[in-house]
Amino acid sequence: MKRNLSIFSLIAGAIFTFLFASLLHFFYDFSDGSVLSVLFGSVNESVWEHIKLFVAPYVVWSIIELAYFRPSFKPFVTAKVLGLYSFPAVIIILHYAYMAIFGSSSFIFDIFISVFASFFAQWLSYRVYQLGDKAAKWFPLALAALVLFGVVYFSFTAVPPKAELFRDPITGGYGIPDSGYDRGAAVLENADLI
Repeated sequence: MKRNLSIFSLIAGAIFTFLFASLLHFFYDFSDGSVLSVLFGSVNESVWEHIKLFVAPYVVWSIIELAYFRPSFKPFVTAKVLGLYSFPAVIIILHYAYMAIFGSSSFIFDIFISVFASFFAQWLSYRVYQLGDKAAKWFPLALAALVLFGVVYFSFTAVPPKAELFRDPITGGYGIPDSGYDRGAAVLENADLI
């Protein structure tokens, strides 16, 4: 039985995404650099690693919505992929805008941006889903965009471009810290994923 996506789901999804992402921020350190923490947690304090934190919670919530509401599949996927892409866009634009204005990073602003990005992604996907068949016609492009996002997501932590977005402002390094890589490599050798 199909149920209509609701504003409640939008709000619950934003809260779930933000809280789950907040927990993932510490996953790498708490797990001693496990492979799963490298894939889904934050290995450093770069903007990219903070963007990455929102992907798994957003996808998990989307799967929950898909299972519970059973929405029309093609418009739903199109809407959710667009919402997924909104995380990097919103976080990058707002983070670098306030950095340009104030000249330094602020934990409070970063939290606000994260909360806003969580709500915006849910709101955007909700609005696009409401377009129905108009959104469904973009389904093939959405699938291609989803595959591209997956490739970027799983590549840029291990092999980050030497760009400001990927630079850890504390250490000046990129990607997995040297000591973290050694821990991650040891985990791979022992096939211990958690």
